[in-house]
Parts: sequence; C-alpha cells; structure tokens
Amino acid sequence: MRHDQARWTEEGAYEPLLSETRTETAEPGDALPDDLTRDGLELPAPAEPEVARHYTRLAQMTYGVDSGPFPLGSCTMKYNPKFTDALAGRPEGAVHPDRPDEALQGTLAVCHGLQRHLAAIGGMDAVSLQPPAGAAGEFTGIHVARAHHRANGDERSEVLVPEGAHGTNFATAAMAGYDVVEVPAGDDGRVDLDALRAAAGPETAALMLTNPNTLGLFERDIQAIADVVHDAGGLLYYDGANLNALLGRARPGDMGFDVMHYNVHKTFATPHGGGGPGAGPVGVTEELAPYLPAPVVEEREDGYRRVEPLRSIGKVHGFHGNWPAVVRAYAYIARLGDEGLRAASANAVLNANYLAERIDFDIPYGPFHHEFVASADRDAADVAKRMLDYGVHPPTTKWPEAVDEALMTEPTEAESLADLDRLAEAFDQVARDDDETLRNAPERTAARRVDQTDAARNPRLSWQALDEE
Repeated sequence: MRHDQARWTEEGAYEPLLSETRTETAEPGDALPDDLTRDGLELPAPAEPEVARHYTRLAQMTYGVDSGPFPLGSCTMKYNPKFTDALAGRPEGAVHPDRPDEALQGTLAVCHGLQRHLAAIGGMDAVSLQPPAGAAGEFTGIHVARAHHRANGDERSEVLVPEGAHGTNFATAAMAGYDVVEVPAGDDGRVDLDALRAAAGPETAALMLTNPNTLGLFERDIQAIADVVHDAGGLLYYDGANLNALLGRARPGDMGFDVMHYNVHKTFATPHGGGGPGAGPVGVTEELAPYLPAPVVEEREDGYRRVEPLRSIGKVHGFHGNWPAVVRAYAYIARLGDEGLRAASANAVLNANYLAERIDFDIPYGPFHHEFVASADRDAADVAKRMLDYGVHPPTTKWPEAVDEALMTEPTEAESLADLDRLAEAFDQVARDDDETLRNAPERTAARRVDQTDAARNPRLSWQALDEE
C-alpha cells in the first residue's frame, strides 16, 4: 500500500521561523481604547528560502482534494478544476459591485446566466444567488417559506425533517424559530409515509427533504410525499446536498418541490462555503419568486438590471452574492454542457457502486446512488484513523445513526478506476488489521492521534501559541 504523506522532521521545521524576530513599533491611535492597542508587534523574520520551504513542507504534510480521493459522504469533497480558478481570478472580473448596472453588464450577464442554468437544472422558476454558503441557502429558503405563509395570513410553527435528511436541516429549522418534528424512516431507510401523514397538519410550514437521502437512497414515494405535505398546506423543501446524484437526469421541481438550495461546491465544483465565502443559491417556484432575497438579475430591453422582488425578504448577503464562486459555478456548467452534466451524475453513481462492490464491509441499505453507508465491525473512528496510514482520506464516520459504526462514502465522479482501487485496498487492509493496531492509528502521518474535542475547543492559532508548548 502506497503512503504519500510527508512527515514532520525531528529537527522541527518551525525553528527557522522562530529563530529571529523583529519588533515593529507604532503610536497608538487616540481613537482606540487602551485594550485594543499595544506597544509592539513581534513577527518572525525568516529569509525567503525558509518561508518557501516551510509552506511547501506544510503542503506536503496536508491531505487535500488535490492530493487524492476525499470520499466524505454527504459533504461531497469534489475536485475543483483549475480552469474555473483561472477565470475567477481574471482582472476583468475584479469590478466593484457598487458600480451602476450600466457599468456591470458583463458581471450581471454571468449572474443572469447562472440563475437561468440553475433554474433549468432544478426545475425551478426563479433563483437568487445571494446566500454565501449552503447553510445560508437553507436558512434563506426556510425564510422564503415563512414569508409565503405569512403573506397568506398563515403563521405555522413546525418544520418536518425526516430521519434521513441532511444533518443541517434540523439546525436550520430551529434557528429559523420553528419546532422541529422528526419523521422516522421505514425499514427500507426511506421516509415512513404513515409517520409523515401522522405528523403533517395545519402547523406544518415545510418538509425539508434530501433526495437521495443520507443513505444514498432515492425516495421512491416522492410524489406521495409531496401530496401529503401540500394537502396539509405546507411547502416541500429540497436540500441540494445530494443533487450530484440527479444532475441532468431528474429535477426537484418535477418531483413537487417548491423551494431548494444548491450546494454549488458539492455539485458544480466551487470551493466549500465554510459558512460565508462560498455560494448557496436558492431556487423557487413562480409562486414563491416574489419573496426571494434582493437583488435578482433580470434581462430587459436596456440590458441586465438588478431588481428587488415584490415581497422580498430583504438581503441575506452583500450585493449579489460571492462573485468568485458564481463565476466558478457558471464556468463549470458552461464547460460541461448538458451531456457533460449527465455524464457527471452517471459516473458519480457508477463510482459509488463500484467501490461498494470492491470493499469487504457490510452495506445494509440499497440500491443506492452516488454514496453508500457501510457498517464497520469495529469502532468507525478507529477504522478512519487507520485509513490515514494507507495514504487515503477516510469517509464520514458515525453518521447517519441508522447504520451502526457508519462509514459514509462518496467517491464522486472525479476519481479514476486506479484511485477507486486504491481506496478499496485501504478499506480492505484496515479490515485485516488487528484491534490494537487500529486503536494506535495513525502511525505514519505527520501528527499522531489528537484529542479532537480539545483541538476544536482550544485551537492554537498562532506561532506564538505553538512556541509556548
């Protein structure tokens, strides 16, 4: 088994950076309070070769989607093609968004084009590009649903979330002020229709549904699900987390969904949003279009114009969204075209099914689409740590809870047959390792097993903190 990750040297690669410091002094400004000022600022003062080697070494020690397969189920770490980065970084695109529409016609043309493409892909009638991440798109979509109900004089208090929904749906509904009602799954891992009928009622604002769900299963009763929600007066919300499985082949709008968000990082190869610097466009049916956040771009006789929908919920981000992410998504769609998008979804489903057939783990649910959930016969976290020793990134672990010791795996369409075989080899090698080896893993990485809870709660974010150890 090949292992490619660089390791930290015994000499300590940080030492050249810490060997010298220089102090910059500045007079505190009169307008600043004392607790926001300081007399000096210590910074490392390495030579250029030291800086270059330091960051090159850090890159060699880090595993990313450019290093190899990154099969995180549901989170979809898709390879980002570099031509989209080049386009987003062109100087012609660096225009100030406060310029008048007449001076932004090229920018607005791209925004309008992406709105149109996303609407066609999702089966929606209108799209806003404003939300800056997938989670922000969810939050926006639920507020659009709320505005629709309120405009009809209808205050509803509940959002239904299936057991197999994407994990953020529960948080989104709660943050929007709704009571969250979980709808259990049936024995087949899909929405239990009888449970849904019992839960839906006059307080139902929406059902938030991921299709395929987090087990990679397509909700075959989707039209019946839509009927139950609509008959109760609620709206059907589509979480775009797993749209990559349907791309160019099936459309949420045709299934009865009223509002959706697009995780463009999952489906259209833009960088992850991280809560703000990405994009999470929202699509809606014609009935909900008046409530979209402002602005949306329209094409008129005098050119492209930013407009505010009639009953807009307002702004959820600055200007017309995160422009670099918009450019990347537009370029990806334009480059692939209809046939390329269909091929992407086909290859994503094929790769997932091939990998599932290759590995020696139990997969309790199926048939699945772009991702699958295997069950480890030991602690899934230990399995994941050991996979790092074989030079690959592990899948998502411990979730969804419907599968014991879950290993949720999504290879995406980007991986070659050789890389899928490399992943399968890592899975199977870990299956053969003994328990003691797994408990001590990883052994061959730059850092050994860390206290993940402490790392999350007490991060060391500066070179000074590292030096204080």
